[in-house]
Amino acid sequence: MKLVCIIGSPNARGSSAKIAERICANLQAKGVSVKTYFLNKMKYVGCQACMACKGKAEICVIKDDLSPVLADVAESDIVILATPVYFGDVSAQMKGFLDRTYSFMRPDYSSRLVPGKKAVMILPQGDPDKKHFSDIFRRYRQFFKWFGFGESHVIRAFFAKDRSATLIDDAYKKADRISRKLVK
Repeated sequence: MKLVCIIGSPNARGSSAKIAERICANLQAKGVSVKTYFLNKMKYVGCQACMACKGKAEICVIKDDLSPVLADVAESDIVILATPVYFGDVSAQMKGFLDRTYSFMRPDYSSRLVPGKKAVMILPQGDPDKKHFSDIFRRYRQFFKWFGFGESHVIRAFFAKDRSATLIDDAYKKADRISRKLVK
């Protein structure tokens, strides 16, 4: 079984990465092959709307650091997308990656991916109000369904009201529960 973990935070030691690392470690201990990418360390552009992936090619034709990431996602069984919430959405790094997954759709908008993949979206936010930005996962979950993912899970983490610490222990507990569901 293969897992691809994509970290969309500019902080490689931030909450997004720590929660993702927890799941990766849990699954690696169960024999899952894990590959992690830090988008902020990569050179790439977002989708250029060239539409080549809907005509002459079945993959994104842009050749940059995202090319192997997209190929690994296509070959994976589990995908983790870990990104802080910035200004009410995923980070710019993650959005650029997500836009490039448009190449996973055929011209008729059916998915090129093998159905049944599993997704985990990790969304820590500085705002302690759990109602704020709760729509992010719902929006992206629709794309997971469109791509044929069989399961999708979310882990949200929040800073304490005094901003002194995140409530990361709750996120770790949820990461452990989701890890057990991903590999039964």
